[in-house]
Amino acid sequence: MSRFLLLAFLGIFRLTPSALAQTATPFALPAAVANMLKQPRTVLLDVRTPDEFAAGHLKGAQNLNFRAPDFREQVAKLDTAQTYVLYCASGNRSGQTRKLMEEVGFKKVVNAGGFKDLRAAGLESE
Repeated sequence: MSRFLLLAFLGIFRLTPSALAQTATPFALPAAVANMLKQPRTVLLDVRTPDEFAAGHLKGAQNLNFRAPDFREQVAKLDTAQTYVLYCASGNRSGQTRKLMEEVGFKKVVNAGGFKDLRAAGLESE
């Protein structure tokens, strides 16, 4: 009976297991992130707040505050020809930023996920 209810619920909202899987934001593996950062024309962007950034960030990262009122305008000023590796605290804000960047014409944008996970995987922080 409960299985029937679950299937009915998913049918009502047109959510299937495959649709649910497609909505998940994939993160690049830390080893892949480390390799990308060695490539020329790759920019590491921390999209956390300035206070979060000041408390610790990955070495070489630039801060672009996701919560800034002019965030979209700041993104629009970036060079679309470069590769961007994004991270935040959990991967949520960087995932939203990736989507925004792709919508406005960026071709090479990677969501690296969360700062603590990246640091725990051995990426250097400061």
